[in-house]
Amino acid sequence: MKRPWIEIYAMLLVSMIGIQSVHSESAISPTGKQLYQAYCSQCHGLEGDGFGVNSYDLDVAPRDHTDTDEMSARTDEELFKAVKFGGKSVNKSVLMPAWEGNLSDDEIHRLVAYLRQLCCTEAR
Repeated sequence: MKRPWIEIYAMLLVSMIGIQSVHSESAISPTGKQLYQAYCSQCHGLEGDGFGVNSYDLDVAPRDHTDTDEMSARTDEELFKAVKFGGKSVNKSVLMPAWEGNLSDDEIHRLVAYLRQLCCTEAR
């Protein structure tokens, strides 16, 4: 006796597992852009220009990450340190929070790579 509903159920289960693994993978390994949008854009803006929704309430203007001259003067190590330990760690604004409790070193490296995209590539 053939049970077509079992085959249908099995196919649905396999497709759901495949979809789940894709979603889990992206949740485990977000891109630098996704991290930027989640953690940085509120102050630095979605485009990285320093005009995020919170920027208007800050005493110190957030860094414009699209400013090639300014950002090129910063090393990757300095950017990493600023994200991980906050602005104060690199003699910048104390308003820039330390993200070490929220982001892994690998995620911070992805953020730094995205900062380089924002400042130093034509196609943003």
